[in-house]
Amino acid sequence: MKTPLLLTTLLTLSLGSLQAESTLTLEGVHNCCKKCGDGITSAVAKVEGATATAEKGTVTITAKDEATAKQAAASLVANGYFGKGAQAPEVAAQNVKSATVEGVHLCCGKCVTAVEKAVTSVKGVTSQNAEKGAKSFKVEGEFNTAELASALNKAGLNGSIK
Repeated sequence: MKTPLLLTTLLTLSLGSLQAESTLTLEGVHNCCKKCGDGITSAVAKVEGATATAEKGTVTITAKDEATAKQAAASLVANGYFGKGAQAPEVAAQNVKSATVEGVHLCCGKCVTAVEKAVTSVKGVTSQNAEKGAKSFKVEGEFNTAELASALNKAGLNGSIK
């Protein structure tokens, strides 16, 4: 009667090695058009084992496990998007007169308008030059870099501030 014990052991080992699928939902992600939606799904798909669905401001990441879901969210952030539930990159709080922001998703006029609104909401910002399709833009005034990053994140976007 060793066969049932062997089968039970093998079944237990097989089931134990299966990992549960993980879902991570991000709210407030900028997604104004089809290109934004395509950019979101493409950014997440860069992580093997992860996919995304994007509806309005909600992105649902489905991955083979929790670690992969977190990597996919990090990829989304690295590609110019942001949403509540993602890890915000740390930005040193520095008072500056100008900064260059790189990597924000700017595929269309609505993206540019969202950036303009976010950036000009920061105390001390006097101008910015974000344009459709730009890889970077400049912000001028007397402002704090952490406040600039926070404003972009609240708008569902992310970028590297230098």
